[in-house]
Amino acid sequence: MSDLTVITYDWVPEMPRGFVRDIRLRWALEEAGLPYRVESTPFRDRGPDHFAHQPFGQVPWLIDGDLSIFESGAGLLHLGELSDKLMPTDRRGRSDAREWLFAALASVEAASQPWSFFKFSGDTEETPIRKFFDSFLEARLKHMETVLEGSEWLVGTFSIADILMADVLRLVDRFDGLAPYPACRAYVARATARPAFVKAHADQMAHFAKADSAAAT
Repeated sequence: MSDLTVITYDWVPEMPRGFVRDIRLRWALEEAGLPYRVESTPFRDRGPDHFAHQPFGQVPWLIDGDLSIFESGAGLLHLGELSDKLMPTDRRGRSDAREWLFAALASVEAASQPWSFFKFSGDTEETPIRKFFDSFLEARLKHMETVLEGSEWLVGTFSIADILMADVLRLVDRFDGLAPYPACRAYVARATARPAFVKAHADQMAHFAKADSAAAT
């Protein structure tokens, strides 16, 4: 197997720490028990090499030998092909996992991300656009609550779909947006209690704390 490398920022401000999307790849790699390393790209000075790997200047991207894969969802799909611990082994189960992976991105995160921007900015003004995004997210969460009631994981066994969906939902929960949705909140709690997530989260926090220490000296 080729060397697997996750590329993330060398530093980020306090607010997004623990939520930078390299955590999705770290989490998957920890679940699968695949060896990997983490390398950094500058947060403040994003040069041509960064854009050559990630055309929007974001992180993460995943290196696997001669492959460079940007977008966390694409990276998770790639890792899912490397380990049965990340995807069901049957054809229907794998199809369902891919389906829910895309749903997490295109249906749930599409609603939660603009909502979270208001939360991060501290904007509480009840404007029409703010009300629209509140309603948009509420509709998505109501559907997810129905899906998750009585289900431990999205496709029977834990998979990359749960890594992505739980990571999307835990950002909503950060701002108490899951309070009316007990099944969604319990799902996030189950997922983030897994040792692989605990380690991935601690490693990301330590990565950025180390950058603080280096800057201070």
